[in-house]
Amino acid sequence: MSSLHPRAGRRCHNAVNPLHSTVYFSPDYAKELAGIGVEDARAAYFAGRAAALGAVGPGTVTATFYNFSHELIARHLPAVWDTASPATVLDARMRAVDATLRRLLGDAVASPEMAEAARLALRATEACSRPARPLYAAHADLPVPEEPHLAFWHAATLLREHRGDGHLTALLSAGLDPLEALVSHTATGKGMSPRWILASRGWRRTDWEAASDRLRERGLLDADGELTEAGTALRADLEGHTDRLDLAPYEHLGAPGVERLTELGRGFLMAAAAAGAFPDDLTGRG
Repeated sequence: MSSLHPRAGRRCHNAVNPLHSTVYFSPDYAKELAGIGVEDARAAYFAGRAAALGAVGPGTVTATFYNFSHELIARHLPAVWDTASPATVLDARMRAVDATLRRLLGDAVASPEMAEAARLALRATEACSRPARPLYAAHADLPVPEEPHLAFWHAATLLREHRGDGHLTALLSAGLDPLEALVSHTATGKGMSPRWILASRGWRRTDWEAASDRLRERGLLDADGELTEAGTALRADLEGHTDRLDLAPYEHLGAPGVERLTELGRGFLMAAAAAGAFPDDLTGRG
């Protein structure tokens, strides 16, 4: 029997994952990708997150990213690999990570706490598994950086993609297509705002409304766009399913380690957020 609280892994993920995400909002990332010839922001995101998979086409990225429009992805892939190889993109991404974390966290990148966080996060990844987790598996084949802040970011990436791959299994089990997943998540008040989703994921407002209608037909969303009791229960079951699929790394780390990693991750996250790591209007329903 696990000594972990049922949601301890989720809480740890919520503390660690956003620090991974800072790079994709960073001007350092845009600069590094532009420096290798990838100037379009969407192409830069797809290339940076997919590069560990190799020079893949749009089908693979649509499958593994799940909630982006295939048409948007196909406008940039596989063409981006003619501009920069996956290895070149991965090197540029790591330079951007280094610059971003140094800018957001200052001296903390070389602190004992950062080294401790890297050790704990890497220990957790020892229990991650490759089968049916393509984005995790691809990143798990990359070398672990030597510097603690880069090692921590790498470990955070592994934990993020491990949970994310499992989450897609849960979404399929719940019968939520890509946009239905986004609409229902936003309706919880915790997801990205519709403005950000429509701007970044390649969907149109009519697509959003059609997905909302489908959720209403299933009794998951009410006329005002709020989750019904059934919708709230489905989202709770969905997260619980994801928690169960993602339990192994946190059980391996153990309750004290998970608590400490959560504490450290939150500290770094609060510092990064205070330094302007994320757009002010990223989340919400507006």
